[in-house]
Amino acid sequence: MSYPHLRECDVVWSTMIWKTIPVNELFNQFFYFPLDNPDRSGKKSLAYTLWDAMAEGQIPIFEDDELTIPLDHEIFVRRYTKPDTIVLEIGYDDDDNEEYQTIIRPNDFDGADIIQYGIREAWFIGKQDSRQDSRRLALAPMKKYYRKFANTDEELFLGTLPLFWVPMQHPSVRHLLAQSIAYTDANNLIGRTSWDWVFVNQYYSAYITRESNRYLRTINQYLTGEDAILESERIEDKIFNIESDMWEY
Repeated sequence: MSYPHLRECDVVWSTMIWKTIPVNELFNQFFYFPLDNPDRSGKKSLAYTLWDAMAEGQIPIFEDDELTIPLDHEIFVRRYTKPDTIVLEIGYDDDDNEEYQTIIRPNDFDGADIIQYGIREAWFIGKQDSRQDSRRLALAPMKKYYRKFANTDEELFLGTLPLFWVPMQHPSVRHLLAQSIAYTDANNLIGRTSWDWVFVNQYYSAYITRESNRYLRTINQYLTGEDAILESERIEDKIFNIESDMWEY
């Protein structure tokens, strides 16, 4: 179903919120499984759903969460799946010179690498119905990235970064999510809904990582540890209280 039309002049308050959906939480495990693409029953995880549609050019993708830098899906797939060249020392020849063997290792997409999803939401209050509402604007599968050092087994952890951003308001993306099944209840074969329903109804556990601000910074840029968790909860409570504070009893 399409969203109700909202005129910009009817918005009396709005803010942007960035959230992270960790798939290792028990409530969010239906984002992660199944690991095969597809499994024996034909099920697909959200990671494979987005990747397959992107690789076939069915949905647009962007480099940034503001959806201003488009990416070419063919170039992105070639760059992501570019094989690694590994040089291994295999021994010594008859003259005691080191011998090496070059191995080409393919880099296919693996849905198990997607451990989080980043999501950008718009929260607003419209004066026509005087209630608070929200829209999901952008979604990103995220994975851990490492930098490998030459001739060593050491790796430097660079962080959990997005592969690409998907515009969730785009008709092709909404159609894909509405046609793809999310198996939200592992104990009930009938307990399945569309991914569009999951995001419209916010049927997931997530924590806030950023609120729109003049400094364009995330929470972890000015707070860490328990203070960052409390700040995330404070922002969530503030958004909830804004609608409640509009009314008098």
